[in-house]
Amino acid sequence: MKIGIVSFAHMHAHSYAQCLVELDGVELYGIADENEERGRAAAKQYSTKYFRHYSQLLSEEIDAVIICTENAKHMEVAIAAAEAKKHILCEKPLATTVEDAWRIIDACKQHNVKLQTAFPVRFNAPVQRVKKMIENGDLGRIVALRGTNRGQNPGGWFVDQEQSGGGAVLDHTVHVIDLMRWFMNSEVKEVYAEVDTKFSDIDIDDCGLLMLEFENGVFASHDPSWSRCHSFPTWGDVTLEIIGTKGATRIDAFAQHLTLYSDKQNKVSREFWGNDMDKGLISDFVSCMKEEREPSISGLDGLRAMEVALAAYESAKLNKPMKLL
Repeated sequence: MKIGIVSFAHMHAHSYAQCLVELDGVELYGIADENEERGRAAAKQYSTKYFRHYSQLLSEEIDAVIICTENAKHMEVAIAAAEAKKHILCEKPLATTVEDAWRIIDACKQHNVKLQTAFPVRFNAPVQRVKKMIENGDLGRIVALRGTNRGQNPGGWFVDQEQSGGGAVLDHTVHVIDLMRWFMNSEVKEVYAEVDTKFSDIDIDDCGLLMLEFENGVFASHDPSWSRCHSFPTWGDVTLEIIGTKGATRIDAFAQHLTLYSDKQNKVSREFWGNDMDKGLISDFVSCMKEEREPSISGLDGLRAMEVALAAYESAKLNKPMKLL
């Protein structure tokens, strides 16, 4: 199976490329990147071909592409890939507007190609264990959830509204909302949010707090802030507290780590040793093509999570709760 990567603008592209290299029966066929220096360096690092424009890569005999461009370019590349009959794994958020996300989904349906949204946290071992606990009824009926996806300000195009479509609230809301939806098989009905810029001197949001109500009556909160300083020992976190009628539990997706005190880097860091959730994501994408089944994380999953983040911005702007359904 031949898979290409479009752009190394997103830092996850390196992890995805390494996963492709390590998977049996899969070839990282090529890398397309309009940033020639970055693209050629990545192609050399992973011993593959470099293409200046994604259209050149799409014209090759490949099975699929992984889209890791800036958020605002997702729609353009995804539609071109669908028209070229290439299956798609798209980095989150799926797009920067609801309309663009629907255009991607519709194009993939029209051309009969698979569309998977990159939510690798679903493949984290503690997350999957809690999913089974919920399905088995171990926690009873879910009553409330509290999530965080706090991280460091990534800088670069992430803090450029035109390229990213939003700051911390868009960047760090979608992962946790996807987990909440997945755990309960329920959609967010209403969101109220406070959004601001408190931690960095930038022209885009770097913090927020979302209060959510789901269709099934569950209340939830989420903190998506870029509140970690550069000296913090890890880039951030993904945590969830789940309260049920029979019990409660807490997930810390990155708790499996060693603390490294490095004289070379003059820094304390947390080195994660748990399961590789990115590899789980890529393996699942490959298997859905081989088995000719629907992706386990659909384009609609990506759209629904993105809708919540965009509604949070509207709520903060209007200072009132926003209905989604």
